[in-house]
Amino acid sequence: MAKQIYYDLPVDELVKKSLERKEGEVSKTGALVVNTGKYTGRSPDDKFIVDTPEVHDQIDWGKVNVPMSEEKYRNLLEKVSKFEDGLDESFIAEGVLGADDKYALPVEVHCEYAYQALFCEYVLCKDIEKDKKYGFDRLKIYCFPSCLADPDRDGTNSEAFVVLNLKEMTVLIGATKYAGEIKKSMFSVMNYLLPEKGAFPMHCSANMGEKGDTALFFGLSGTGKTTLSADPSRNLIGDDEHGWTEDGVFNFEGGCYAKCINLKKENEPQIWNAIRDSALLENVVMKDGQELDFEDAALTENTRAAYPICYIDNAVAAGKGNQPDYVVFLTADAFGILPPVAKLSIEAAEYYFLSGYTAKLAGTERGIVEPQATFSACFGAPFMPRPATVYSDLLKKYVSKYNSQVYLVNTGWIGGAYGVGERISIKLTRQIITDILTGVLDKDEYKHNGLLNLDTPAKLDDPRDSWENKDEYEKKAADLITLFKENFKKFPDADVGVISAGPQ
Repeated sequence: MAKQIYYDLPVDELVKKSLERKEGEVSKTGALVVNTGKYTGRSPDDKFIVDTPEVHDQIDWGKVNVPMSEEKYRNLLEKVSKFEDGLDESFIAEGVLGADDKYALPVEVHCEYAYQALFCEYVLCKDIEKDKKYGFDRLKIYCFPSCLADPDRDGTNSEAFVVLNLKEMTVLIGATKYAGEIKKSMFSVMNYLLPEKGAFPMHCSANMGEKGDTALFFGLSGTGKTTLSADPSRNLIGDDEHGWTEDGVFNFEGGCYAKCINLKKENEPQIWNAIRDSALLENVVMKDGQELDFEDAALTENTRAAYPICYIDNAVAAGKGNQPDYVVFLTADAFGILPPVAKLSIEAAEYYFLSGYTAKLAGTERGIVEPQATFSACFGAPFMPRPATVYSDLLKKYVSKYNSQVYLVNTGWIGGAYGVGERISIKLTRQIITDILTGVLDKDEYKHNGLLNLDTPAKLDDPRDSWENKDEYEKKAADLITLFKENFKKFPDADVGVISAGPQ
């Protein structure tokens, strides 16, 4: 342990310590602004899961879930432990992940920086109650950005490492100051644990109407799940990951972690107003005497704001919702082929959930400088340790049982591919979401798009009509359909009905 350990300091003390240590500066709004240096997004090539007999058959090993031997883990744990012992001071944040105690995970995070502990205060739901029984054993995370790996000795791909040991319930993080690695590590552990209890872990945001009607928004970073769930007319349950059980929906975390590049008050008023006293900003540029410049991407496109969920005026304090009436899959289609909205059958919902088609947007991962078409199963493959079908089976179970209506919403491009067409406006997408959540689209007439095998509202134009060159649309659509088919070969055991629900 470090010579001086600051254990569970309150938020104002963590901000004060961060400023004393010159970790960041305070903006005019009162938010703490830090620069995470070289790592401004997740580093997916540096994530590993320790391969132990207890978990080996439960993990979907491959490019996303990369194994690390127990021997290499022990060496790295020793390095991390020695590093912590050599620190003059460190910070420990403690709390609970998961608003439903039956499925909750107690977490203890050892941090090198005060702002990391502040971030954890916003991620974790509540304090640990000494005598309360939670759903799982305690997870310990050790996050020391100044502790670097030696790839030759430690079996890593670079100086950076994010290593999950699901048997011993530990996570080791080094070299990266990007706080999102802490959060996504917690979530990855939860996503591994919850199916054991029959609970469906989801990479989605959630909100609830005045009458308790609940909606889920699935999507990768940058597709709009935080923006669209932060709706002034509805109550926010959470903005990133949730569990779905026989009791309803529960939020994993106690705060929000929103992208804020090009943030404007008129478009996202709730996020704008949340960036105030003690909120944490990563890599946002300040100019002219601590004035925030949300349009400046000099450090990264992936600028971030972390704040407690209570900073959203209409947030659900309990972090729980009812059985979902609506499930929305958000996809940022970089090809400009998909319609703005389509209604999905249960089979089509499984197909698009397993496909997880979207575009990786600039800055969300290292090396991504412009949108790239990608398929991420469950709309969150990097955080799902088990085979994708484990999660799709749970989706089918709960959607079927509670008769949830499922929609596919394109928040990407129309009228052409990225660089030619236009990004669908937030205004139009918000109207579509409103029509979904108020039941308007349930009552609409639908037409079948044979090329894409999708049912779209009859009142909306065919996406082909928005292209100047119709032949080019047909060509690009055929390319996208081929990508879907090739990707779905990863699921040879899928039901014929699910395969047939995809683009043909």
